[in-house]
Amino acid sequence: MENLKAKLKPIDKGSEAIILLHGLSRTSRSMNKAAKLLAAYGYKIINVDYPSRSADISSLAQKYIAQALKQCESEGIKKIHFLTHSMGGILLRAYLADQSIDKLGRAVMLAPPNQGTEVMDKLGGWRLFYYLSGPAVLQLGTDNNSVPNRLGPVNFQLGVIAGDKTVNPLFSRLIPDVNDGIVSISRAQVAGMKDFMVMPYSHSFIMQREAVIEQALHFIQQGYFAR
Repeated sequence: MENLKAKLKPIDKGSEAIILLHGLSRTSRSMNKAAKLLAAYGYKIINVDYPSRSADISSLAQKYIAQALKQCESEGIKKIHFLTHSMGGILLRAYLADQSIDKLGRAVMLAPPNQGTEVMDKLGGWRLFYYLSGPAVLQLGTDNNSVPNRLGPVNFQLGVIAGDKTVNPLFSRLIPDVNDGIVSISRAQVAGMKDFMVMPYSHSFIMQREAVIEQALHFIQQGYFAR
């Protein structure tokens, strides 16, 4: 692969935005490195900080994505992209299942449980796990009635990056496939996505790896990952 940085181009400052959505039990701080790297290319960055443990997926999506879109509108943004980590990707799918975004560009999901995760199948019903993770944790299983599996195929330009390394061998044992410690490579995928890539990182840190962020930006700019 050629030098990836050389393929990434700056844009007119503030003409396009990238909305960042962190994962379950995380905060916007987990996306700070991505925010800094992407802003250097001229993008307006909206790093959403939402209380992921406080409500169900639909409620979180409708409130906090709507707020970010309103900010884009007030600032005259011409095109809106998304970069999500883990459950943040399911929030985006849930939002777009109900309504459209007029200026939607492209989206990249990092380690999304697009078909749920076996970890939630096994631990989601535990009282302590529920207490620590909130109501959304019960919606991320692998059964047909889970939120990700009821949402169906995506109909927007989406690239997905999954990890195949783990720092959580305990959780990895619950997953009968190559995985990142939370989500398997197979369950990160979703029908309708435009491109898919596996990178050697874990679920907890994939969104902080420069090589991953650069691949995400390449998809946002070109519609495919660099190989």
